[in-house]
Amino acid sequence: MVKICILDAKTLGEDMDFKELEQLGSLSVYAVTSPDMVAERIKGHDVVVSNKVVLNASNLACAPTVRLICLAATGTNNIDLEYARQQEIMVCNVAGYSTPSVVQHTFAMLFYLLESPAYYDSYVKTKKYAGSDIFTHLEKPFWEIHGKTWGIIGLGTIGKSVVSVAKAFGCQVIYYSTSGKNHNDEYEQVELSELLQRSDIISIHAPLNQNTKNLLTYEKLKLMKPHAILLNLGRGGIVNEDDLARALNENLIGAAGLDVLNNEPIKIDNQLLTINNPEKLLITPHIAWASREARCRLIHEIALNIQGFLQGSPRNQVV
Repeated sequence: MVKICILDAKTLGEDMDFKELEQLGSLSVYAVTSPDMVAERIKGHDVVVSNKVVLNASNLACAPTVRLICLAATGTNNIDLEYARQQEIMVCNVAGYSTPSVVQHTFAMLFYLLESPAYYDSYVKTKKYAGSDIFTHLEKPFWEIHGKTWGIIGLGTIGKSVVSVAKAFGCQVIYYSTSGKNHNDEYEQVELSELLQRSDIISIHAPLNQNTKNLLTYEKLKLMKPHAILLNLGRGGIVNEDDLARALNENLIGAAGLDVLNNEPIKIDNQLLTINNPEKLLITPHIAWASREARCRLIHEIALNIQGFLQGSPRNQVV
């Protein structure tokens, strides 16, 4: 019987079950696995499932039985792909499972920042509204996104899905290709500086690579409109966090929403945690991908990857 282990099941949610994986072999489930525990836990297993646990030459060398690594993610940066290739270890990822979830979270972040629901909810529940002399309260003005320009950085699968919703709200769409290779005749392609200058809303849906690392620095953020909202749902490291804190403190941009950070969990001394006007910044702990439906799709796709491997017809093979 094939032996399967999951190294960081806690990252998939305690509300998930792994019955599909249990049907494929003997399953060992670990909530979290620290770097010093990896080698011992993967030893004797045929299939290793990892979300963010690093698998490299030092720990894989201790487990010669491993023939398949299943990533509970799309990205492969935590796997030594060259070593896996040398040892003929197959690596499979999962793509596309989280698109609806990320799109939904993109707009949740936007409207939280734009319409200040936390402030207005508090205004009512602290009974200030009960003492008002008028029927409404306009302390936090907001603007419509209809007719505004939405700039997309990274027009891949998720970016295109965000665009379709933005268009339904009546937005004008422009995009910047971080690789320079993505050309889409349906939307206007512009250089980064033009996108920053023209956009009222900017959302990032790009991977972290040599083209995107530190893409948005203080000098770039200065190009944005004073009311513009910046959303990063791509990867931490694309936006320089110290520079973003400075831009927010100097009121160079209207607001920012981040679901991804350079270090996850966030470091306690991160300047974003102490900006002058915290209501201008929304940070969520890398949850855009994680609707219940998306996590169920993810586990199902992992099961299909393992099943395909066992049947000699692998799916989503990276290596």
